[in-house]
Amino acid sequence: MKTLIVASTRESAGKTSVLIGLAQALGKRFGYLKPLGDRFLYRKKRLWDYDAALLANVFDLGEEPETISIGFDHSKLRFMYDRTSMFKALDDVVTAVGRDRDAIFMECGRDLSYGASVHLDPLTISQETGQPVLIIAGGPEDEVADDLAFVKRFVGSDEATVAGVIVNKVVHPDDFKQVHLPEIEAMGVKVFGVIPYERELTTLSVSTVVEKLFARVISGEDSMSKPIRNVVVGAASVSAVMDAKLIEKPDKLMITSGDRSDMILAALDTGGTSCILLTNNIVPPPNVVSKAAAKGVPLLLVPGDTYATALQVQRLEPLLTADDQSKFDRLATMIAEHVDLDGVAALLNG
Repeated sequence: MKTLIVASTRESAGKTSVLIGLAQALGKRFGYLKPLGDRFLYRKKRLWDYDAALLANVFDLGEEPETISIGFDHSKLRFMYDRTSMFKALDDVVTAVGRDRDAIFMECGRDLSYGASVHLDPLTISQETGQPVLIIAGGPEDEVADDLAFVKRFVGSDEATVAGVIVNKVVHPDDFKQVHLPEIEAMGVKVFGVIPYERELTTLSVSTVVEKLFARVISGEDSMSKPIRNVVVGAASVSAVMDAKLIEKPDKLMITSGDRSDMILAALDTGGTSCILLTNNIVPPPNVVSKAAAKGVPLLLVPGDTYATALQVQRLEPLLTADDQSKFDRLATMIAEHVDLDGVAALLNG
């Protein structure tokens, strides 16, 4: 069975998003594994990779997410496996996830070098297994060209099979095609597609905030999929926030202390509030909680102070969640519009 190794040049290139879009657009019965987890989740005494859990859930793959990764900790893997035994373990997982499937997607870590010390970087896996690598390149357009030139220059065909690249999150796709695409193709790199940047695919959701901040949901449990496009810190007076028109921003996350009932009510009354993140572990009065519940606005509770919580939110990566069906549909449409699906399908049929 054909396996397609999906790698990325840099962190946050959108590898998982592109993979989900490809899986939907190609319509194949596929197996999935992520040999070396790099986005850890620890729940109910079980450790798994976030992306593995997402794919297993969204596509109902039938495998438990912790069984489709070999491991997470480099030092533990170095102790447990040498190169030979590592690829024996990898082959066992491939056999398990590929049962009754048309093809397999193997997602690698955050960049091309991640996992090299334990033989689980994409190029070493390709060299060992003979399976092709599809690279997802993202980032500033000059850096994309640099990354691909580096790969082409220093990765020989005897070392790994780099089948081609999909360039993702391109802010100015027409300019990229005119300026950079010819030089990339002149290197002999097969470009399967250039996908434009779309802001809607990079918005946070309420469920991501809950997941990453370990927030307690006080109300609004049914509104976890709401998008967050603006963040407002309610540490000043209500009048100051009103004067700056911050509270009028749409799809906003309000961060304020749980004892600031004035700020919470103002956020509820102005509308456009996706959720309110209450700090200092203070639960507001029952009438405030009831009003939020009636308006369907989630109230989330965290122990940290407002400043520290705002910094945590600022650092959050807008990961896809299992509730993001509209994003999944949009990804499939974008892949169909901007990627050579026949070319990618040929990699899985070869």
